[in-house]
Amino acid sequence: MHAYRRNLILLTVALLGSMPIAPCNLFGQTTEAPDRRLANTHWGANYFPNVELTSSKGEKSLFFDDLIKDKVVMINFIYTRCPDACPLETAKLSEVYQILGDRVGQDVFMYSITIDPDYDTPEVLDQFMQTYQIEEGWEFFTGKEEDILLLRKKLGLFISEVNKDPLDHNLSMVIGNQKTGRWMRKSPFENPYILATEIGTWLHNYKTPMRRTNMYQDAPELRRLTQGESLFRTRCSACHEIGRAPGSTMKPGPNLLDVTTRRDHEWLVRWIQEPDKMLAEKDPIATELFEAYNKLPMPNLRINDKEVEMLLDYIKTESRRMKKVMEVEAIAAQQEVEVMDCCQKNEEMVIDSSSAENSESKAELTSNNAAPGNLKFANHEKTSSGKNLPKPFSLISWACGLGLGILAFRARKLA
Repeated sequence: MHAYRRNLILLTVALLGSMPIAPCNLFGQTTEAPDRRLANTHWGANYFPNVELTSSKGEKSLFFDDLIKDKVVMINFIYTRCPDACPLETAKLSEVYQILGDRVGQDVFMYSITIDPDYDTPEVLDQFMQTYQIEEGWEFFTGKEEDILLLRKKLGLFISEVNKDPLDHNLSMVIGNQKTGRWMRKSPFENPYILATEIGTWLHNYKTPMRRTNMYQDAPELRRLTQGESLFRTRCSACHEIGRAPGSTMKPGPNLLDVTTRRDHEWLVRWIQEPDKMLAEKDPIATELFEAYNKLPMPNLRINDKEVEMLLDYIKTESRRMKKVMEVEAIAAQQEVEVMDCCQKNEEMVIDSSSAENSESKAELTSNNAAPGNLKFANHEKTSSGKNLPKPFSLISWACGLGLGILAFRARKLA
């Protein structure tokens, strides 16, 4: 009997020992352990290295505590000496930066970290930011090489099989909300409006259903892009525009309107294919463009002869279209009808108070000893409600009056 009781007690103790003990505080009250199934319990201070980084302004920051904790962030890795991918990547992300506007630095934070810390000092990074017109909210960092390598690995942006060259790096970036634990790897070459929506909207309220105002069946049919237009959109549009649409953001590179007629064809072909070599050779036009546009390097796009010709053909065709569009918009923007010099109203000519008291019905004329064709009239035509008439109506009234005067003169002469 005693053996049976002893075995029962031992079994009970073993079962109790295998059960998890609920955490408690000093007052004996149990507290709930964090649910490890939730993403925000995984990607916290125990995962992200809290290494020290130095900004372009020379300020020190801890990666987790100061830069990403409880924030919505975009993080990519670049180096300023990169001849091709990094300039294009930075230019593309600058479009996202412009779309997000004042939100960058407030509830969205953009970070670019160099993988070449020996060369990319804070001063070099600051000059790089000025080249791309990057101001507040988007910061560039440098630090110790081993710390940056650790960050790349933790963020999933380092592939040992691929990144054998120290200056070779993954072109992906990450966006995430550290507080909710939602992280995504993205391409910086995606549509900037899609990226801005993902960073500025989805990462903030992804659990809240979006209010849909447009129906799928009402979407316009997408037109097929030529290969030349596709090349321009993916390789060139981040830095260049063809013509200028009203209200559009100024691009960091030169406007390509009619560039196929302004530049020699052979020069354009080589400039598109070998801009780095032409700058190294001190080509006069290439050097002049480099200096004129804030020392912004033209990246080597790595495209072949056939692609260059298709790209130039698109620029030529789009230039013709944009010139017509700009002409129509200029005409539509004109709210005043241009009249001949002899009929111009003198906007500076007014009837002063003394003249109005003497004769309210007389308009003041000024000749300044000029010929009759230079006489100018005060523009004070008003409606019965006292509002100024628009100039086109004033011109029509003047023309009608002149026509009636001519008819009256001819009628008197015939009589």
